[in-house]
Amino acid sequence: MDRRTVIKNLALVIGGAALLPSCLHDSGKASIALKKIKVSADQEKFLADVAETIIPKTDTPGAKDLHLHLFVLKMVDDCFSKKDQDAFMAGLDKLSKEAESRFSKPFGQCSQAQRESLLNELDHKQMAFQKAQYAQGKKSKREVPADDMLAFYGITKGETVFGYTYSKYFMTKQIVYELVPGRYNSYFPVKNLKANIKHG
Repeated sequence: MDRRTVIKNLALVIGGAALLPSCLHDSGKASIALKKIKVSADQEKFLADVAETIIPKTDTPGAKDLHLHLFVLKMVDDCFSKKDQDAFMAGLDKLSKEAESRFSKPFGQCSQAQRESLLNELDHKQMAFQKAQYAQGKKSKREVPADDMLAFYGITKGETVFGYTYSKYFMTKQIVYELVPGRYNSYFPVKNLKANIKHG
């Protein structure tokens, strides 16, 4: 092997070694850029599994197919207060540990029934919390529960459902949304139009 080939190969090895730490570091981060919250790849995967349990794939796309967990992260990062963001992150870790403690395996490896049983418990607590909020006259103000795990679930469920109902798939395949004023119907009977105006 000549000197030129050896130097060339050595340069490739050194360059690869220099890039390796940064590659390993980036693999532990979330797959989207976030400004205020720090999310690891494992936390993102857990959130994706929770979202998929809320909206599972059937004959229609599930939460993972529509990347709703990324929507949740972006909404939390951009639209929630520091207090709510902290509660969300703390609740994420607590729920992950609760699943492992209860089922002796990570949430993503649990059966659908096991995942649903855990989330259904939180759902009942969430509904009780919301009823209490309504009873106290706090209908317009969005309050996050003091319980971090419940706060995480409430935010995740709310933003997952919101993201689904405003997704391109839902708007074009499920309800076929049309912008106002909608399509023009030149054959609409005049008598029906007069009746609508009179009653309107």
